[in-house]
Amino acid sequence: MTKQDPNLLTQAVEQDDETAGLNLIQRGSLPIGYVPTPTREYRAYRKAKKSTVGAGIPTPPVPIRIPLPAVQGSRVLMWKQDPSVSEIGIRKAYLPNTLVTGPKDSRIATTGLPPVSPNALGDFIQTPGTDAFDCVHTFAVVRQTLTMYQRALSSISTAAATPWQWNGSSNTDPMSVLPHGLPDTMNAFYSRSDKALKFGDFIRPGSSPPQRLYTCRSFDIVSHETGHAILDGLKPNWIMSANAPQTGALHESFGDLTAIFLALSQFDQVEAIIAQTRGNLHDKTFLSDLAEDFGLALGRPNGLRNADNDLKLSQVTTEVHALSQVFTGAIYDVLADIFAHERRPGKTDDAVGLYAVGQYLCGLLLRAIISAPANNATFADVVNQMLTITATDGKPVQYRNFIRNRFALREVVVSPTPLTADLKSGVMLEATKHNADTNAIQNRIGCCGTMQHADFNGDAEALEAELDELKKAFDSRSRRGRAITPVSDNEAHEAPAKRGH
Repeated sequence: MTKQDPNLLTQAVEQDDETAGLNLIQRGSLPIGYVPTPTREYRAYRKAKKSTVGAGIPTPPVPIRIPLPAVQGSRVLMWKQDPSVSEIGIRKAYLPNTLVTGPKDSRIATTGLPPVSPNALGDFIQTPGTDAFDCVHTFAVVRQTLTMYQRALSSISTAAATPWQWNGSSNTDPMSVLPHGLPDTMNAFYSRSDKALKFGDFIRPGSSPPQRLYTCRSFDIVSHETGHAILDGLKPNWIMSANAPQTGALHESFGDLTAIFLALSQFDQVEAIIAQTRGNLHDKTFLSDLAEDFGLALGRPNGLRNADNDLKLSQVTTEVHALSQVFTGAIYDVLADIFAHERRPGKTDDAVGLYAVGQYLCGLLLRAIISAPANNATFADVVNQMLTITATDGKPVQYRNFIRNRFALREVVVSPTPLTADLKSGVMLEATKHNADTNAIQNRIGCCGTMQHADFNGDAEALEAELDELKKAFDSRSRRGRAITPVSDNEAHEAPAKRGH
C-alpha cells in the first residue's frame, strides 16, 4: 500500500476539490476507495463558505413550444329551430370551415342577396330579421347538415368529401343557396340542373297586418331540402319519379329525418329536448314537430309533419308525402326505444346519452341506404340492411328487436317469429304486400318542391326520350342516303344568278 502523505490529504480536504482528490488517487498518493472523514476544521470551513457564497438560483426549465393549429372557422348567429320555437331561439354557433364573403366555402355558396362579409374577428354576426341574417342562417344550416353526414361517412369511407350529384374529378362546383330565391312562393326546393337550393317566402294567410314568412328561417326546412341534395349525391336514381312509390317516400323521409338528426347532433338542442320531455321522446317536443312556422300558417298544430305518429302502411296510399311518414315514424320510434334502453341517468347525463344514440342511428340509416338497391328501393330493403349492420357492429339483440318490431307493427315487414322473441342475426324480413309496390306509380301531389320539380318528376326523362327518338330518326334517314343538307338563305338567293351566267 502506498504511504499516505498527510500534506496532500490536507490540501485535498481544504480545497474541497473533487478533481484534486481524484488526481491524488491517480498518482497513487491516496489509496483507491479512500473516503475522507470530515474533520472539525473542514466542517467549519464549509459552514463559512456557505455563509459567504449565496445559494445558486436554479434556472427554470425552458418549456417545449407546442405548435398551435391555425385559426380558422367562424362564429355565426342563427335560428336553432323555427322562429316560433321559444325553447331555443337564436344562438351563436361555430363553423370550423374556412368561410369567405358570401358566406361561401368550397362546397356551398350563398347567392341572390347582397354578399355578407365577416367582421374583424372573421365572424358572421348579423341582426335577426335582415337579409344578411337570412344569408348567414341559411348557409349555416346547409353547412351543418353537410358536415354531419360527412362525419358519419368518414367512419366507413376514406372519401375526401360527400359529393353533390354533379361533382366528379373534373367538376367540383359548389351548390348555390338562395335564401330568398322564390318570392311569393309557399315552398322550397333542391334543383339538380340549377345546382341550387331555393327557398320561398309568402304572406302568412289571414295575418293583419300582412306578415311575411320566410322558409329559409326554418332550421327544419333548410336541413330537409339539404337532405334531398345529400341523398341525390349518394343515390342519384332514387329521386326520379319512375321509381317505385316507396323509393320516393324514402327520399322524402330522409329529408325529415335529416332535420331530426341535425337537431340531435347539437348539444344545446339535445339539452333543450331532454328538459322539454324529461327524457320521454314521445312527449310533445320540437324534435318530432317539423317546420312549425309553416305548419302554423296552414293551421296545423304539429308543424308540416309529425314524426311521432302511428301511421301504418295500410293507412296510406301511393302519395309519396303520406307514405314517407310511415318510415319516418318507425325510425323515430326506434330512436326512442334505443334511448330508453341505453338510458342511465345515474351514470351518464341524459343529453350525452341521447346525443350518442342520435349519432349512431344517423350513421346506421346512412349506411343502410348506401347498401340498398340503386333503383326501386323499398322500406324493407333499408330495414334489412339496418338489421345486418347492427349485428355486424356488435350491438345488443335489443337493437334488432326494436327495428323489427317497429317496422312490423307499421306493416312494413313480416316477422317470422313472435315480436316477443329475439330476432336472430342474419334473418331477412319479408316485405308486406302493399299498393305502393314496385309496379305502382308515384303520386307526388303533397310533396315538397324538390319532389315536384321538373328535374325529377318525369318531364326531363320524357324530353330525353323524345330527343333519343329524334336522333334515331335522323340516323335512320342518313343510313338510307336521304339525309337533308341545309341550305342557307344567302345560297338560296344566289342560286338563280349563278344559273343566269
